[in-house]
Amino acid sequence: MPRIIEVIVSPTGETTVQTKGYAGTDCFQASKFLEEALGVKTSDRPTSESYASLTHPVEVQQ
Repeated sequence: MPRIIEVIVSPTGETTVQTKGYAGTDCFQASKFLEEALGVKTSDRPTSESYASLTHPVEVQQ
């Protein structure tokens, strides 16, 4: 899945930033610059993707 940062602006000027295709806390880092530029954050709703593991299986040989 491609990584997408979507910014939605309502007719009243309220903005919503949504990230798609990011796992774990990568989404917070990716959208941080937009959130800072847009001003005060009023709410935060993590998606199930934000709880996904960033680790990859590693094969260990002994």
